[in-house]
Amino acid sequence: MRTQPQDIIARLEADNSRLAKESILEAAMNEELDEFFEGIRMCLDKLYTFGVKQVPISEVDGQGLSWENFKQLAESLYRREITGHAARDAIQLAMNVATKEQWNGFFSRILRKDLRAGISEVTVNKIAKKLKKPQYSVPVFEVMLAHDGANHESKITGKKLVEPKLDGVRCITVVDYESRTVTQYTRNGKELVNFPHIVKAFEDNMDNFSRSYCFDGEVVSSSFQALMKEVHRKENVQAQDARLMLFDVIPLVEFKRGESVMGQRRRSAFLRENFSKIFADSGCIDIIPQREFNLDVFTDEIEFRDYNKQMVEQGYEGILIKSVDGKWQGKRSTDWLKQKPFIEVSLEITDVEEGTGRNVGRLGAIVCRGIDDGREIVVNVGSGFTDSNRSEYWDSRDSLPGQIVEVRADAISQNQDGTFSLRFPRFMRFRGFKVKEKI
Repeated sequence: MRTQPQDIIARLEADNSRLAKESILEAAMNEELDEFFEGIRMCLDKLYTFGVKQVPISEVDGQGLSWENFKQLAESLYRREITGHAARDAIQLAMNVATKEQWNGFFSRILRKDLRAGISEVTVNKIAKKLKKPQYSVPVFEVMLAHDGANHESKITGKKLVEPKLDGVRCITVVDYESRTVTQYTRNGKELVNFPHIVKAFEDNMDNFSRSYCFDGEVVSSSFQALMKEVHRKENVQAQDARLMLFDVIPLVEFKRGESVMGQRRRSAFLRENFSKIFADSGCIDIIPQREFNLDVFTDEIEFRDYNKQMVEQGYEGILIKSVDGKWQGKRSTDWLKQKPFIEVSLEITDVEEGTGRNVGRLGAIVCRGIDDGREIVVNVGSGFTDSNRSEYWDSRDSLPGQIVEVRADAISQNQDGTFSLRFPRFMRFRGFKVKEKI
């Protein structure tokens, strides 16, 4: 008798050993349990979604649901042929027909996109490659990532497209023209569901599309901290002011393949020429402006440096530098380089905090406040101190309030109360010997 999928899941769930899980998957592949791995692929493929939020647990035993019937339900949900109450009723009917073990151990986990078995697409693909069984592999969700320009200065030459680096949440928006669906993901493939107004803007313009596309961009808001709180909030979401800033687009088939056909300049032009008018009245979707520089030309290099400075002064994290002919690839590439200059500000110490753990009895952080370029900054600075600093400064803690310190950070960010803070602040030095002295 062939091993049942729910039995394999139970074995995987019961053993936390990596080698044991790999052995269980290897045995299942050798047994050629096609139905099991079809279900695994449905569950682990980030682009295969069902559009349902609640999947019930079965409390009764049905006569049994065939894999073909379940697959038909899953396909209908994936293609959004059934949604809302119709989807709920179809799921309920399937659950009533399935045995309790089938539903709770396998089918419902697929629909929830959560096997709860301690395996990922990486594990499955490792075994599929080992056994030379590519039919059991799972598509991997991968996006293009930038290298740090400071580590690749030799690459910052020639013709480049340059744009501001936004302080937000990376958002991959998949517009499936065939199924008429719009799904948003984080850079790691986790589904984003808290920006329905942005999704609706895509849905309202579906008739302007001729094929399926993957849009790459960044969701931004008036406050980075506030946006972070809303990204994965399950209820009472307040993200109506969020906007999607697009910087790239490729056909969905190329995203799945992991590489684009067109180079960066052509993709950027395609994005502007084909979608700027479509989204002009959306109120929540814009296209990030770019400039092209030839960094082998002296005048362009001077303009490039001025542009970089302007972007920082305008509150951006820095800039992204893109090779004009670079292909979009599902991996980190030097065709995209990020350049994030440091920000250094002088602030007054208003309080000190004792450390925890190994820093008990020593300085943990200094609380700082000050005005920089008209913005009130309030921040706790807990890094940049040596062990001897922490001991010395804690011993003289009563003399620290009022002292001026120089703090280095990656960027200035806005707090919810209207004040500003610093991202990744590091103590650099004292700016004077006396209270409020800055030298």
